[in-house]
Amino acid sequence: MREELRSLPGDLSDLVGRHLVAAERALEEDDPDKAHEHTKVARRFAARIGVVREAAGIVAYRAGHFSEALSDLRAARRMTGSDAYLPVMADCERGLGRPERAIDLVRSPEAERLDRAGRIELTIVESGARRDLGQQDAAVITLQRLPELRDPQPKPWSARLAFAYADALADAGHQEAATDWFARAMAFDEDGETDAAERYAELTGAVIEDVEEDYEEDLDSEDDFDDAGAAEVGKLAEEEEEDDEALAEADDLLEPEAAEPAAADEPVEPAEPAEPVVEPEDAVAAEAAEPEAGEPADSGEEAKPVEAGTPGITPAFIEPNFGDVLEVETDESAQDRPKKNDE
Repeated sequence: MREELRSLPGDLSDLVGRHLVAAERALEEDDPDKAHEHTKVARRFAARIGVVREAAGIVAYRAGHFSEALSDLRAARRMTGSDAYLPVMADCERGLGRPERAIDLVRSPEAERLDRAGRIELTIVESGARRDLGQQDAAVITLQRLPELRDPQPKPWSARLAFAYADALADAGHQEAATDWFARAMAFDEDGETDAAERYAELTGAVIEDVEEDYEEDLDSEDDFDDAGAAEVGKLAEEEEEDDEALAEADDLLEPEAAEPAAADEPVEPAEPAEPVVEPEDAVAAEAAEPEAGEPADSGEEAKPVEAGTPGITPAFIEPNFGDVLEVETDESAQDRPKKNDE
């Protein structure tokens, strides 16, 4: 990140860097709205820097501003040449009520260049898009095709994948299988990344005792509060104060009278203006409205039926009707489709 920010004038580079760090800190504190404020300032002053647009897009996505996120991630993709943002972009299309476009991204040639983790995330998004289109059974089958679904070893994607599969099963009416998979997702999810525990409790009526135990532990920790804890709180307070100062400084720089925010500190040669490049609002809106290029392409991945010995999987699903989204299958591809088994 520092390497990319070096192209900015010294003071401006420091300002943008401070806001990006503050945005990351706000996300860690589960405050995406505050993070969004910081990335908006960074984007205002460094809209031509790929890492800034990437951060702005991810934070806007986390804050629920899907159109803005899609615009920034498209720009970051053009600047960096990376396709790593495709899963988030596809989910933004879902958030904007366009599941068909999400599926187009899933089937695009660019999706084939993703690593395995990216392909799994994209498949999770595809399953959600199928559900948005009312294709509940197709959403289940989409995830069943992933061999990682049956991997008992925890991986970075295990909790999200198991949760997505359990959610798809529940939406398709397979409550018992969904309960088993929510329990599996809960076992994988040590960091509380998903709502697996809450969904499991809803389906079973179970009480999550760990919540009460954690609350009691928090009370005990407050009683044992020492100087080290006080120092940590003081450090957090200082960081929050620095973040507020950064926002206040940005507000001063963004006053209408300050046409050239960077020029106030020192004179700049006319050939190399120091003011940041700011994209017009119309250009940002145009990027949000720009359709994704590229014809949809089949991933070529062969459908795999669920192994009969896998616990928690209910194999009896209705063959999905993909409607107008998928192309008409050939006789050969129809023979490769998983056959319906009796329960």
